[in-house]
Amino acid sequence: MKKYSVVVVDDHTLLSQAIQSMVDTFNEFTVLYTCKNGQELLDMIAKSADNIPNVILMDVHMPILNGIETTAIVTQNYPSVHVMALSVEDDDATILKMLKAGAIGYLLKDTEKSVLEKAMIEIVENGFYHTSNVTNLLMKSINGLVEEEITLKEHEITFLKLACSELTYREIAQQMCLSPKTVDGYRDALFTKCNVKNRVGLVIYAIKNKIYTV
Repeated sequence: MKKYSVVVVDDHTLLSQAIQSMVDTFNEFTVLYTCKNGQELLDMIAKSADNIPNVILMDVHMPILNGIETTAIVTQNYPSVHVMALSVEDDDATILKMLKAGAIGYLLKDTEKSVLEKAMIEIVENGFYHTSNVTNLLMKSINGLVEEEITLKEHEITFLKLACSELTYREIAQQMCLSPKTVDGYRDALFTKCNVKNRVGLVIYAIKNKIYTV
């Protein structure tokens, strides 16, 4: 039996490898390769038609090119590819942005193995898979009941305030008692949530929304 090809896009190597190992146990799927960010995925696809998968399991927050931007590019240029978001982010704004970019499913990373397999089967057979929560969110959005407001978590607000200072990202990590990689993750997540491309954009956002005062 021919299996559907899958690519896992996630900047956390161990997690990416774990997802690959799990998907490879599914009867109808096999992982072609994994990528650490969206740009790496686009480069791989551009190399050969053999690198174009049936399904992409896409993280949302990644360096260089995030999941939302990558999904929009992939679905526009490779419409036969099914993109499913697989993320830790569960806020409505992020989910809607990912779906509007072209993702046909959105699952959290703590999803049960059986649910992931079912979802992947449904997206290749039916063209989409939505949990009840995502379906309700879409209905609210269609009816104008959802405002795509940005909700920041406590640690993101703390990081944002420190980013408005003269501290380097490494110094911010030290002050927050976190690893530089974790802080980089906070930064990239805020770039996506706040729709900005650099630290200056974060500062302007923080000032405009009264998170930081000068």
